[in-house]
Amino acid sequence: MKQVKHRNSASKILILGTVFLFTFFNPVFAQDEAAVDNAAVTEASSGGDVAKGEELFKSLCAACHKRYKKSVGPALFGAADKYDKAWLYSWVKNSAAMVASGDAQAVAVFEEYNKTAMNAFPQLTDGDIDNILAYVMVPKADPPPPVPGSDTASGGESSGVSANVILAILALVFLMLLVVLFLVNKTLRSFAEANNVELPQIEKRTPIWKAFIQNQFLVMVTAIFLLLASGYFVYGYFMQIGVDQGYQPVQPIHYSHKIHAGDNKIECKYCHSSARVSKTSGIPSLNVCMNCHKSISEVADATATAEYSKEFYDGEIQKLYKAVGWDTDTQAYTGDTQPVKWVRIHNLPDFAYFNHSQHVSVAGVECQTCHGPVEEMEIMYQHAPLTMGWCINCHRETNVKIADNKYYEKIHKELSKKYGVDQLTAAQMGGLECGKCHY
Repeated sequence: MKQVKHRNSASKILILGTVFLFTFFNPVFAQDEAAVDNAAVTEASSGGDVAKGEELFKSLCAACHKRYKKSVGPALFGAADKYDKAWLYSWVKNSAAMVASGDAQAVAVFEEYNKTAMNAFPQLTDGDIDNILAYVMVPKADPPPPVPGSDTASGGESSGVSANVILAILALVFLMLLVVLFLVNKTLRSFAEANNVELPQIEKRTPIWKAFIQNQFLVMVTAIFLLLASGYFVYGYFMQIGVDQGYQPVQPIHYSHKIHAGDNKIECKYCHSSARVSKTSGIPSLNVCMNCHKSISEVADATATAEYSKEFYDGEIQKLYKAVGWDTDTQAYTGDTQPVKWVRIHNLPDFAYFNHSQHVSVAGVECQTCHGPVEEMEIMYQHAPLTMGWCINCHRETNVKIADNKYYEKIHKELSKKYGVDQLTAAQMGGLECGKCHY
């Protein structure tokens, strides 16, 4: 037998692998190099620092401007080519003075954007403005092409398809084993019959159910156990009627409390302002949302998670714009509005009275006490059971806050003498009287 030598196989495989990798990743590298070249060209032409310009833009300009589309103010990409440098320096440092002086370009911009006054930035130097211009003049990078074989290229279903294929193969193998076992058993029995081999006969035993019925003690014990168990489960079932703890409906517009109350530290009572002065906390109007979202038409890239992409969040903001009739191109309301049918989550029975203002403003109860860690909830759900027993336990265990609270000052002093304590619970101040919650 001849022995074939493959001396150059390893080197050929390495060369082919290298060629494949360069062919596969070349578009990505080319894009990255193009983006770097564009940034370098922009920086060279404007004489500014892109990194410093990005920092200045995000801290001073991002509230009203975007680079590639209109917001409160115009899109800034291309501004360095459209306007003279000296004019831009004067405009950024004091736009109101230029409008007042009658400058034609300044008046035109002022009129185009609904006579919205731009903040003055006299503290910025010409170099700072050059840095901002260098940043806003960087062309928008095209999204990278999907990598063949990746989840993006296959619509995110490659892992699901492969798992289904594996399960199908395993099921087929299992079925084949069953068929083989059946055929082997049948063959052995035929072989035994052909050779007059007697197979052992299995003695028939009393069925388990029959033996169980014949044992009266086991029947009695089982009956008692079933009665007690059924009573326990029936009682538990009836006690859960009307308790919606964990209720988490799907809302018509996805609203993330985690992003708003958690990441951005928005105070709960900014949106639910009526909780301070009213029985109910109220559903915030969409105008409250638009106070911020006039300028925020898309989320930051870092906001995306494994479950919710940036495109998903941006799409939900577009639903808000559609509901209020907001045109992002003209930065104005069209008047074509649509109601948003929010699904209520926390809902007490009609015979139970609860006043938010008494708990929030008078008692100083934190929102999280009843609603749970709202700042961590991507989708809002009912955290507490909101049952009568749960409320009563809170009244029994919670001391009334007296510091800087003149509402209870006099009654607290009198009741403290009566009970001989320094701190009074809500129950000791009448929090368990039926008429407090039922009327």
